Amino acid sequence: TVQLDANGMASIMAADVDGGSSDNCSITRTLDINSFDCSNIGTNSVTLTVTDPAGNSDACTATVTIEDNIAPMAICQDITVQLDANGMASFVAADVDGGSSDNCGISSLTIDNGSFDCSTVGGNTVTLTVTDFSGNSSTCTANVTVEDNTAPAAICQDITVQLEANGKATITAADVD
Repeated sequence: TVQLDANGMASIMAADVDGGSSDNCSITRTLDINSFDCSNIGTNSVTLTVTDPAGNSDACTATVTIEDNIAPMAICQDITVQLDANGMASFVAADVDGGSSDNCGISSLTIDNGSFDCSTVGGNTVTLTVTDFSGNSSTCTANVTVEDNTAPAAICQDITVQLEANGKATITAADVD
C-alpha cells in the first residue's frame, strides 16, 4: 500500500513487491509500472520480472494499493452581502472559497449557513468544508458581513388633534405613520 504525496504522485521500486525472488546466480528485478498518480487510487496489478545473467526470467504479479490520505487545503475569504428588498441574503460555498486546493482534486465545497436575514446584520462566521474525492476534508472559517442598505419607506398620514382643556395635545409617531 502506497500513499500519494502532496503532488498526487507515488512511486515504488521492484524490491517493494519482491517477496523473496532468487536464482542460483544474481538477478535483476524490473517492474512494468512503478509510477502512480491520482487516477490510480485503489488497487493496481503490477508485474515483477526477475532475470538472471544467462537471460532466464520469470514474472509474477502483485497488487499495489494506492491511497490518498492528504486532506485538502481549505482557504476562506471574507465577503459582504446585501439584504434584498425582502430582507434576505444568500450565497453559495464558492463565494467564500479563497482558492482551496487538493493533491487529487476537490469533490465538494459546503457551508454551514448560506442564508441571512435582518436579524443577522453585521458580522457572521461561516464554516467552509472542503472534501476531496477520497473523502478527506478540512475546514476554514470566513467572516460574512451582512449589510442592509435599503432605506425604509416613510408613509405619513394627516391627523386632526383636539386640544385638551389646558390648551395642549400629545401625539405619537404611530399617530402619523
